[in-house]
Amino acid sequence: MENRKKVAFYTLGCKLNFSETSTIARNFTDEGFDRVEFNEVADIYVINTCSVTENADKRFKSIVKQAQKSNPDAFVAAVGCYAQLKPQELADVDGVDLVLGATEKFKITDYLNDLSKNDFGEVHSCEIEDADFYVGSYSIGDRTRAFLKVQDGCDYKCTYCTIPLARGISRSDTMEGVLKNAKEISEQNIKEIVLTGVNIGDYGKGEFGNKRHEHTFLDLVTELDKVEGIERLRISSIEPNLLKNETIDLVSKSRAFVPHFHIPLQSGSNDILRKMKRRYMKELYVDRVNKIKEIMPHACIGVDVIVGFPGETDEHFLETYNFLTSLDISYLHVFTYSERDNTEAATMDGVVPKNVRAKRSKMLRGLSAKLRRKFYESQLKTTRTVLFESENKEGYIHGFTENYVKVKAPWNPELVNTLHKVELTQIDDDGLVRFDFVEEFAV
Repeated sequence: MENRKKVAFYTLGCKLNFSETSTIARNFTDEGFDRVEFNEVADIYVINTCSVTENADKRFKSIVKQAQKSNPDAFVAAVGCYAQLKPQELADVDGVDLVLGATEKFKITDYLNDLSKNDFGEVHSCEIEDADFYVGSYSIGDRTRAFLKVQDGCDYKCTYCTIPLARGISRSDTMEGVLKNAKEISEQNIKEIVLTGVNIGDYGKGEFGNKRHEHTFLDLVTELDKVEGIERLRISSIEPNLLKNETIDLVSKSRAFVPHFHIPLQSGSNDILRKMKRRYMKELYVDRVNKIKEIMPHACIGVDVIVGFPGETDEHFLETYNFLTSLDISYLHVFTYSERDNTEAATMDGVVPKNVRAKRSKMLRGLSAKLRRKFYESQLKTTRTVLFESENKEGYIHGFTENYVKVKAPWNPELVNTLHKVELTQIDDDGLVRFDFVEEFAV
């Protein structure tokens, strides 16, 4: 046992990356490695990279340094989106030994015959057209919730986005594959599954780029709703043009799907939406929000917005700001536009100065705080079900209601990974919600 090698992982970016890191980690465990925390001494450090924001690129070097500080002789591997887009750039970072692109990352253990340090980073990258197969994944980030990957890649051509270049065409897991993974998760006493993918509403496209939909997203959620042992299912993010009335109706009547939707908007200006090559106009977005709120008034709706896109004038930004204030939504995820190589937007005129981008981002973050507060206030004096998390945060335990209100209570280990009916009573100074138990015992 003394000779077992140790491996540590660091994940940048989205829930999808977390689910894939977990799958790669299980492969290492199967090969006889012991997994340790990233700040511990390991023989191998694997960094799963992201290309969506400029910040994720910059953080890579500091993470490599962190690994080298723990063990200067450790083998350092980079995988993920940035590794696919700019493999040589990562290979040139001091201390990096191996860079694997989109098709190779799940075969990482095949490349580890010799763990001695390389003089230079070895690259195994593919043409992204070769990324036409599907690898199912799920992650168990804590004891209460798991991220379940159901789809990968994207066929959309949004002008700001590198994901199709980093992950390839849209393709999906089989229905059997998703249900098998869901059952495996349920057997580990995990109460909530979050569905993830690049464009999950496009679920159903075949494994080898077959464009015929074997099953639709509606078929998928209908079958997942029947999986025993899963108390909650959450849809992570779905394009407004792919969020159909039938799916909204199913969630409203569902056993397990919760009334929480995250719907990317990106801009409240049709001019900018056209420049972004989004597949809807803002009128459709209004329709989707109204449909949800009509049948689920208590539903939580989160919104992605990009500020500072090329050509976004002050008037366009105010149009977006006013549009967002007119919607019955609950919070925003605000992204400051950053130029990405090999995207159409990077060559567009009308570049917005970075200080203006920062100012607009700050305004929308302020708006998000107001929207969240207003939503939380609307939920006071209502009875909700809370799933409590596993971490002791400065003497408090946190949890989320089915409609994504974050609550707090004095730390009690017996509450971890349990569901309780509560009445929401007040909002604390930190913005979290206090409650009274309606039922003494877990639901």
